[in-house]
Amino acid sequence: MKLAMLARNATLYSHRRIVEAARARGHDIDVINTLQVHMNITSSHPVLRHGGKTLPVYDAIIPRIGASVTHYGLAVLRQFEIQGVFPLNESVAIGRSRDKLRALQLLAREGIGMPVTAFAHGPRKAEDVIKEVGGAPCVIKLLEGTQGMGVILAETFPSAKSIIEAFSAANINILVQEYIKEAAGSDVRAFVVGGEVVAAMKRTGRSGDFRSNLHRGGKAEGIKLNDDEQRTAIRAAEILGLNVCGVDMLRAKRGPVVIEVNSSPGIEGMETATGVDIATSMIQFLERRAAPHSTATKGAG
Repeated sequence: MKLAMLARNATLYSHRRIVEAARARGHDIDVINTLQVHMNITSSHPVLRHGGKTLPVYDAIIPRIGASVTHYGLAVLRQFEIQGVFPLNESVAIGRSRDKLRALQLLAREGIGMPVTAFAHGPRKAEDVIKEVGGAPCVIKLLEGTQGMGVILAETFPSAKSIIEAFSAANINILVQEYIKEAAGSDVRAFVVGGEVVAAMKRTGRSGDFRSNLHRGGKAEGIKLNDDEQRTAIRAAEILGLNVCGVDMLRAKRGPVVIEVNSSPGIEGMETATGVDIATSMIQFLERRAAPHSTATKGAG
């Protein structure tokens, strides 16, 4: 097959591994800088150009769209979809997952376990929001935060109220969530590919930090999920419409609770912790699902 990957930095571990896995299985793959693509939106003849050349019609597209360029990246991905190119994750599904509030609303509607979450506009609602999630300590999250940035643990009621009021005054949207004490600074990530958990790891934050993100110095170890965790991860991916994703969960007394679903998860930590070849699993999924396009082998015009 002829594959393309949308990625701004081709040297990142995840992107290099995906390219290696594709070529090892005999596929051609081009890495395309998302922000250097421009589109000609013409009736009945959608065209994408990159580096002054018209791009060929690919068999499949692998979107690795950074959070900071979500809007433009999804526009580019939609143009590929209009050409009939099979996406590893569809633009609509990525959009759902990137909107944290919408994602949580969809998961809640389907009965997925989650921390109690509150959302309100304006500083006058601060006290009500804190009480809604069971009081302090509570977790305050920026809707646009990634990799643990914009996630704050407010340990007392006054500090939570002050933080919420400060963000509200700056017109910054936040979520307030119940603090799952028994998680003890650890979470679980399940890597889902094609409706199956192919690997899972437990991430533990560095001493003194309740956030477990590896980018913030956390540690990871490969684990085996229990049946409830497996079902929750697979169902969360299905609800959001994602073929490939990382489902982050906390182990609460009442069972697994989903805190985030990442539509473009890094694979370095997971491959290192588990020894599972995640990149090849992703390419094998495309082999099963993407039909070769009759014009995909033609060069750029």
